[in-house]
Amino acid sequence: MEKLRIVFMGTPEFAVGILDTIIKNNYEVVGVITAADKPAGRGQKIKYSAVKEYAVEHNLTLLQPTNLKDETFLEELKALNANLQIVVAFRMLPKVVWEMPSLGTFNLHASLLPNYRGAAPINWAIINGETKTGVTTFFIDDKIDTGAMILSSEIAIEPTENVGQLHDRLMHLGSETVVETLALIEKGNVTTTIQKDTAEIKTAYKLNKENCKIDWTKPASEINNLIRGLSPYPVAWCFFSDKEEEWNVKIYEAKIISEEHTKAIGSLVCTKKEMKIAVENGFIQVLSLQFPGKKKMSTPEFLNGITFSENAKVY
Repeated sequence: MEKLRIVFMGTPEFAVGILDTIIKNNYEVVGVITAADKPAGRGQKIKYSAVKEYAVEHNLTLLQPTNLKDETFLEELKALNANLQIVVAFRMLPKVVWEMPSLGTFNLHASLLPNYRGAAPINWAIINGETKTGVTTFFIDDKIDTGAMILSSEIAIEPTENVGQLHDRLMHLGSETVVETLALIEKGNVTTTIQKDTAEIKTAYKLNKENCKIDWTKPASEINNLIRGLSPYPVAWCFFSDKEEEWNVKIYEAKIISEEHTKAIGSLVCTKKEMKIAVENGFIQVLSLQFPGKKKMSTPEFLNGITFSENAKVY
């Protein structure tokens, strides 16, 4: 049985849960690689990645290269003398990095590969109305998320859960799957499965302003899935307009009301406590939202301070 000397690469909160589990299972982490610090927010204060905060707190050896092909970085990485690298939510690695350790480099991806390769797999699984998803470990090759699969674990997506809730459940599932993968590698019993490409494979495209915008002409279920799949981050948005004013509004939570109506698509219907938007065959009831310059609020709280005319519309 070969003793593992691990270099861990990752940046966001999702990766922290995995790194923490690796350490709590008494594996030796000889180094952590994360994104360079960058200024964030209005004051442009330097912000550490979630993984850096964890590494500093636990006195782990930390490298923050801006260029993964930089000679100095490659020498520092080699000097850590790792025999295995683990990648969770990091950037694409050059071949010189992923082929360095003798036991290879494996990635944990938050989907059931080969589906949802790419930047936002957890979001797209909900946006597309999937009823199950999971995590997969695979050895890295020179393309994105295409390498030979080691293990995958599956969970059901609950009909009302949002991407934040699913993210946390997948982080726990991912931690267990990484530890199981480490046990196989340590014992030398890894068998891999090659990913098969088919025309039906779905992609987890990078999220941007355009694909986060709500199209109210779509079926209610698709609209609700988009809202769930983008909440609490980056959040689905649309325009509200009333009395010649227009606002860019974020919608965090909603539910579908199926009923016949004669209102135009996008009509805004409000009582003192409820807000509904007319869609095909029913309404989307907005449960929490954020107007520009205001904090996120529940709908009753928001409607306490504002009224809309009968001509108000959403698009």
